[in-house]
Amino acid sequence: MNIIPLSHAYRNRDTTAAPETFAVPEEDRALLDAYSRAVIDVVDRVGPAVVALAVRRGQASSSAEGRHGAGSGVVVAPDGLILTNSHVAGTAGGSGSRIDVTTPDGLELRARLVGDDPDTDLALLRVDEAVTLPSAPLGDSKRLKRGQLVIAIGNPLGFESTVTTGVVSALGRSLRSRNGRLIDDVIQTDAALNPGNSGGPLVSSHGEVVGINTAVIMGAQGICFAVAANTANFVLGELVRHGRVRRAFIGIAAQQIAIPARRRYTTGLTQERAVTASNVEPGGAAARAGLRTGDIIIGLDDATISGADDLVRALTGDKIGRKVALHVLRGAERLTLSLTPQERRIAA
Repeated sequence: MNIIPLSHAYRNRDTTAAPETFAVPEEDRALLDAYSRAVIDVVDRVGPAVVALAVRRGQASSSAEGRHGAGSGVVVAPDGLILTNSHVAGTAGGSGSRIDVTTPDGLELRARLVGDDPDTDLALLRVDEAVTLPSAPLGDSKRLKRGQLVIAIGNPLGFESTVTTGVVSALGRSLRSRNGRLIDDVIQTDAALNPGNSGGPLVSSHGEVVGINTAVIMGAQGICFAVAANTANFVLGELVRHGRVRRAFIGIAAQQIAIPARRRYTTGLTQERAVTASNVEPGGAAARAGLRTGDIIIGLDDATISGADDLVRALTGDKIGRKVALHVLRGAERLTLSLTPQERRIAA
């Protein structure tokens, strides 16, 4: 058995002396109390609006065998609108599927899927029963600062109403969703998240929901992510109005490329990267506008396109059905094509 020797100072200290105590300064006690009060206040205000979700697909009973997904959700309207993650509830739209909702006080309810947006990993549910539930407001995530206190509330690993605290580690992160699309404006936090926290709220010290917890990096401690509340607010509105989030589509497959320095010089470009149309869908908006396979897309309206994700971000729902200017490099010639994007349809 290996024994690690004690330090010389420790071996020679007077073990008969009374243990040394450290008094906490009065101002530090006040700060600690203020921190505790802030967390307790948020939990008291928002905690009742955080629910546990169990998603069951097919004709299975409530047994563990029929349980295909579990997570958390936050009630955002008293009549039973619940925001959660797409990967928690997005598969519950099929026949025979159901979503069980359990409130912090033990009330068991049934919910249905209103809409699902895998591109942002968000889903919206509505409780079937005529009830009035505690709700939590969505705040303005643009007002967040790095280092700001945040509280995560959820049901990790089946432990209901679990509270963890941390700070905003970074803002404006991008995170790849499960379907490959890039989610913008993601909040990074070190508030501990575990399986089951997905879909629960990330809350500011003012009691506003500033994010919807969505992901952790496995094997990394203190690196967790939440979809910003402003994104959630937009998705919520789209799902309520349309049952889906509308996004524009021009009918191409795009691939990021580097523009050689000589070509940038001869064409007067400053950007180093763009996207090439590796495939143009026959009959699509781009094909009708005259875009050819191999054309290099360098801009859309006033937005510079330096990667495929830039093009995806630029094709927002407000561009559906209206003419946009697509700036293209074809050989040594710079062209501007006028096209009208269509709504992108998600395959079932």
